[in-house]
Amino acid sequence: MPNGPLSTQTLTGAEIAAYDWSAHPLGPIEGWPVSLRSLLAMMLSCPTPMFLAWGPELRCFYNDAYRPLLGVRLAGSLGERFDVVWSNLWDELVPLVDRTLAGGNVVATDMKLDLARTGEPEDSWWSFTYSPAFDDAGRIAGLLCVTGETTARVVAERERAAADERLQLALSAGRNIGAWDWDVQADIVRADTRFALLYGVDPKMAENGAPIATFFEGLHPDDLPETQRAIERAMDPAGDGTLVTEYRVIDRDGGCRWVSAQGRCTFDEVGRPVRFPGVSYDIDDRKQAELAALAAKAEREFVLSLSARQRAATDPAAIMRFTARSLGEWLRVDRVGFARVAANRVRYTGGWNDGVLPPLAGEHSLDRFGRSNTALLRAGRTIASDEFATDPAFEESEASSYSAVSGLCVPLRHDGRLEGLLVVGHGTRRHWLPGEIALLQEVAEISWVTVQRADALVRLEAKVGRQDAQLERVATELHNAASARAAAETQVRQLQKMEAVGQLTGGIAHDFNNMLAVVIGGLDMIERRIAAGRGDVGRYVEAAKDGATRAAALTQRLLAFSRQSPLSPEPVEGNRLITDLTELLTRTLGEPIAVETVLSAGLWRAEADRGQLENAIVNLAVNARDAMLDGGKLTIETANAHVGDDYAREADMAAGQYVMIAVTDTGTGMASDVLAKAFEPFFTTKPVGRGTGLGLSQVFGFVRQSRGHVRIYSEPDVGTTVRLYLPRFYGEEPTPTPRATMQPVRRGEPGETVLVVEDEPRVRSFSVEVLRDLGYGVLHASNGAEALALLEEGVRVTLLFTDVVMPGMTGRELADRALAMRPDLRVLYTTGYTRNAVVHNGVLDPGTRLLPKPFGVDELARKVREALDA
Repeated sequence: MPNGPLSTQTLTGAEIAAYDWSAHPLGPIEGWPVSLRSLLAMMLSCPTPMFLAWGPELRCFYNDAYRPLLGVRLAGSLGERFDVVWSNLWDELVPLVDRTLAGGNVVATDMKLDLARTGEPEDSWWSFTYSPAFDDAGRIAGLLCVTGETTARVVAERERAAADERLQLALSAGRNIGAWDWDVQADIVRADTRFALLYGVDPKMAENGAPIATFFEGLHPDDLPETQRAIERAMDPAGDGTLVTEYRVIDRDGGCRWVSAQGRCTFDEVGRPVRFPGVSYDIDDRKQAELAALAAKAEREFVLSLSARQRAATDPAAIMRFTARSLGEWLRVDRVGFARVAANRVRYTGGWNDGVLPPLAGEHSLDRFGRSNTALLRAGRTIASDEFATDPAFEESEASSYSAVSGLCVPLRHDGRLEGLLVVGHGTRRHWLPGEIALLQEVAEISWVTVQRADALVRLEAKVGRQDAQLERVATELHNAASARAAAETQVRQLQKMEAVGQLTGGIAHDFNNMLAVVIGGLDMIERRIAAGRGDVGRYVEAAKDGATRAAALTQRLLAFSRQSPLSPEPVEGNRLITDLTELLTRTLGEPIAVETVLSAGLWRAEADRGQLENAIVNLAVNARDAMLDGGKLTIETANAHVGDDYAREADMAAGQYVMIAVTDTGTGMASDVLAKAFEPFFTTKPVGRGTGLGLSQVFGFVRQSRGHVRIYSEPDVGTTVRLYLPRFYGEEPTPTPRATMQPVRRGEPGETVLVVEDEPRVRSFSVEVLRDLGYGVLHASNGAEALALLEEGVRVTLLFTDVVMPGMTGRELADRALAMRPDLRVLYTTGYTRNAVVHNGVLDPGTRLLPKPFGVDELARKVREALDA
């Protein structure tokens, strides 16, 4: 083939070579002109998209780079007519094709074409050239197209242009931002148009430059000083040169807009400000929103504060007065008042005015507001007027009588019924803003609820006052009745007390007379026998001593019952004490009585006087024996007990932990009437001569004095149980001490001198004689003063033996003063009744030695020896 074969190294070249051109209008390849073959060879080897339309029918050829442009048309495009391949664009391309075939050149840049490469419409942009293609004879035989897609660039440029346009429109429309540059040394500020519009100056002047004072003229007078100070701080070379400030500018219409200015001053080498560029932008919307938020916050705080003050008030008139004043001052109106509405009449009850308008007072018809307005108020609608005289809603005849020029009225309703009004008036024309109306409605609603509450309180207080007066009358009557009853009860108690005293006195007199009869009778017989020269008086001496001893025991029982017997509490092992007593009780009670013990393991220690506790248990055992004449069983039981609050209140004892000791017999028991008197002194069911009636009384007194409690349970023909509750001992485990054994009492030693102080001469004389007989040196005094005088004389005294209860100075006071003089002095007290001198709450003071009266020779000798040997 002339000029060589077509290149088959490209996809399109291979397709051309393989195509059957024999039936095609262009004929076989071998017959194609050299010019066509040369153009095809050049086009197929070019990487740029190229298209060739050849021959009278403009048959199509293209290279590999052009194939994507054909898209869905690719399959039938090779050798097809140009107008068929691009039929959808042909109307747009015909003018360009005609110009090219006429010998011209076409250059198209960013031409929008819908290639529909996927079969769907599309927007795309192309830059291309059309050039004439010549045959071998130099005639125009077609056109050659070189093209490239510019869609991405065109779209990007258009989007950027659109964005710039939108920005420019936004900046221009909102006068949002403007730039400025201040030549500080020349005092020339040059700015753009937006800056000029923002500050209300001529844009041309701003562009050419003007002194900064020109722009300052547009600032709000209140903001100008602080703005100038901010600029001065930015121009201080000691700072960073930054300016950030906000202020208001006044536009040509007199309105204000908030503006923010930001810039940075630059300085020369000596620290002088040279240039000050920056930007100013409109922040009015944001600033107004901030100010609105602050105003809303302040308004909310105002409402909350007013509401709190209302809740604290109780006087309806006061609530209305200070609420009216608060509203008037907050809204800056001339008058605010409250009114009550009843039977179509308005009565003003509380208000405030600033002096511009007269106060609202008196009453008038509701129709004075106009019939239409009255209907609105009854329907719960607020009425407002910027100017009553020109408002058609207000009747001219009525409006002319108003002292206010403008105002509004808020209805106050309850359960759909109009009960009051909040009336606001102003001395000049005023437009009421929606926010002001909403505030008044809110405060009116809150206020009226508070006023109604206060009204209810006033009515309630009046009712309570009437009831209080009635209750006071009833209380007076009840008090008088109670006083009369109390007087009667006092009289009855006095009679009962006198009866009890009589019973007690009779019992004491009876028993003491019996004992004294024995003593006196024995002494008389001794006197007779001695007068007759007879010496057989031993049995009379024993009888007299027995009577005296029984009298002393009776006295001790009386003291125990009255809780005046001095106690020496100590930790007591209850189980050990019961075990030690069991053998004694077995012998004492006799064979018909079986003694049984039920001792609790882990029993707490009790805090009690061991000797008194033993006496109490023995007393209970003896009583039990007397109730079991035909024999029976005596059970002594121990246990730990927890006493709760309820039981403690009932028993008049402290709640807590106790040691319980119970004595139970199977005797005759007691009926309820006998049981009720069991603890009364001298009450006994035993035959005459078998008991004093003080046994249980003594037990009761001892236990109560020990801060414990006694409970007795009994049933006829079943038996009786007495339970003793003694407080638990808390403390260290004491060192066990052996029970004391009776040893012969040592006599006084040389140098041991006892000072006896006793106001009763016979007792003093007896004590002195006994002590001298025991070998002691003895001094004596009848009172504390005499005893102190002896000590002050310097006489040697080893032991002070003093009565506790003496006139003038007690034994305790004497001992305290004597010990101050003689610290090594030993002290032994004696008394028949302590009066809390050495005993407090029934317990001996620590370290105190006491010999109770009456006492015998052996008891006196033993106690004196113990005191000296301690």
